[in-house]
Amino acid sequence: MVKSRSAPDMLMLMCTLILLTIGVVMVYSASAVLAFHEFGDWYYYLKRQLLFAVLGVVAMLFTMNVDYGLWKKHARLILIMCFVMLAAVLIPGVGVVRGGARSWLGIGSFGIQPSEFMKMGMILFLSKLLTDRQNKIALFTEGLLPPLGLVGLAFGLIMLQPDLGTGVVLMGAALLIIYASGARLLHLSYLGMAGLVGFVGLIIAAPYRLQRITAFLDPWADPLGAGYQAIQSLYAIGPGGFVGLGLGMSRQKYSYLPEPQTDFIFSIIAEELGFIGGGCVLILFLLLLWRGMRTAITAPDMFGSLLATGIVGMIAIQVIINIGVVIGMFPVTGITLPLISAGGSSLTLMLTSIGILLNISRYAR
Repeated sequence: MVKSRSAPDMLMLMCTLILLTIGVVMVYSASAVLAFHEFGDWYYYLKRQLLFAVLGVVAMLFTMNVDYGLWKKHARLILIMCFVMLAAVLIPGVGVVRGGARSWLGIGSFGIQPSEFMKMGMILFLSKLLTDRQNKIALFTEGLLPPLGLVGLAFGLIMLQPDLGTGVVLMGAALLIIYASGARLLHLSYLGMAGLVGFVGLIIAAPYRLQRITAFLDPWADPLGAGYQAIQSLYAIGPGGFVGLGLGMSRQKYSYLPEPQTDFIFSIIAEELGFIGGGCVLILFLLLLWRGMRTAITAPDMFGSLLATGIVGMIAIQVIINIGVVIGMFPVTGITLPLISAGGSSLTLMLTSIGILLNISRYAR
């Protein structure tokens, strides 16, 4: 089928760039004090964020102008490379431990997080696999188990790091693609129940995860321990009120709120910019996701539709989990806010993924 190419979805592109700009500004505001305390440089995290933002925008412009069909040809090789990197992380002396998890490859302050690459690699490969095997997806053994086996293997490697948050995002995006490809809801329901049992087992098996659950239920039971992050996040959001304390005027960033520039940056947004600022960020994400789903629905072929579904699902799950944690709806998981939080490989890969989504929008019906 000949695809007619037009301009990309400009509303999606504008929402992405505005969110990225807000992220750069808020990373500086949230991290300046911490950066000076740790590195003697107020602009340490800002410079890193600007570097990766520029790299990400360049990657987004590249993928926005490359026919998304190219990724279908190389999806298998990309997935194999992602598995190799995930396995390499687990090798002592090769993988770098940060924040209690062996999730990084790199030297010194420079590193990449292979689990971030795996999310996109799995989305690409599942979109190709389920497009090629569309007539078998309704069958449990031949259609559903092979893709689930791949996802389970990737999830297992990520859990060995351990990184439950990234694993949940990977699993959620994969299940959305599988469902959109035509899998039977009954099969997915049975697997969902089995997965819930396994998820409970993973929580019970690791004391720190169980501690996070109990802290989520009652953070004030251990205000200086497991419940500390949740309480400090609420202390940031509360004083923000309707209009906020003003840009740069956060109090919680003065070593009260852990990770103010990454996992809990939305707390600083709510504190400094109030309900209005936080609401504007949410509206921008809703617009981005709406245009993404519109692209998935109007994509000219099954591969493009599934690929767009997976990318939109990945973004949506991360936004829901991150903001849910910040406002106390979910236990602390360590998921960053897309396009906003400080990050290297996560920010670059997110912009690259959105570039692919924008390219699909160029061929939408």
